[in-house]
Amino acid sequence: MHACRNCRMILSGEKTCPNCQGTDLSEKFTGEVIVLDLEKSEIAKLALVNAPGRFALKVK
Repeated sequence: MHACRNCRMILSGEKTCPNCQGTDLSEKFTGEVIVLDLEKSEIAKLALVNAPGRFALKVK
């Protein structure tokens, strides 16, 4: 698994992030949050997540 350094989306096998189209990926990330509903998720607002999906809390 990789995480996008731009938006922190966790990817499994893709070489380009479907969220931001970034290609700067890292295998080193910590924490994970899964966002299902952006409008109702307080965690998504705090983590500055702008799309539903799996996101790393920190990407190295």
